[in-house]
Amino acid sequence: MDLVGQLVTIAAVLLGAVTTYITNHLMERNKHKLGLRTRWDEKKLDAYADYVGKIRSSGYAAVLLYEVREGMRTLPRTEQDLAEGLTDAVGDQSLAFERVMLLAGDAVIDAAHGVQEAMAAITWQARGTTEGTLEEWRALHTKLFTAINRFHERARADLGVSGAFLGDQHSARGLLLPENRGKDGSITS
Repeated sequence: MDLVGQLVTIAAVLLGAVTTYITNHLMERNKHKLGLRTRWDEKKLDAYADYVGKIRSSGYAAVLLYEVREGMRTLPRTEQDLAEGLTDAVGDQSLAFERVMLLAGDAVIDAAHGVQEAMAAITWQARGTTEGTLEEWRALHTKLFTAINRFHERARADLGVSGAFLGDQHSARGLLLPENRGKDGSITS
């Protein structure tokens, strides 16, 4: 073989080696990026689910306090104990909100702020900080559930979950709140 043929062969082998190296490097880099994205998506999912769970716990604590304070329910716990339970639940909720703030994108954070505002209005009325009728109390819960559904929609989009979540239809299913009762315990409209 002449010198030119040998140089062409060596150049082809070097080109093949460089191409293989670059291809392997890019594949490993993409694999690493995918692994990081998957890990962060798992952390986001955990944070989003934990946040909604803490919101629901705060809501439940607020309902108990409100119903006892308004004389709609009697419990072996005092109003002070229930208020402390609500304070603890709201504290846990605040920590979960901070995790969302650290991991989420703007759309999810904006939706979480809407949830926080709606939950704050409920806790204020539950504590008696703000006054309102039972219908206004129910309206606050409707607003909260609408905000939670918006949060779910934004979180699903952030996580790349396919499918449609029809929040308005979901919210129309009704709230699980007590019916209006008169002082004698009878159901009123």
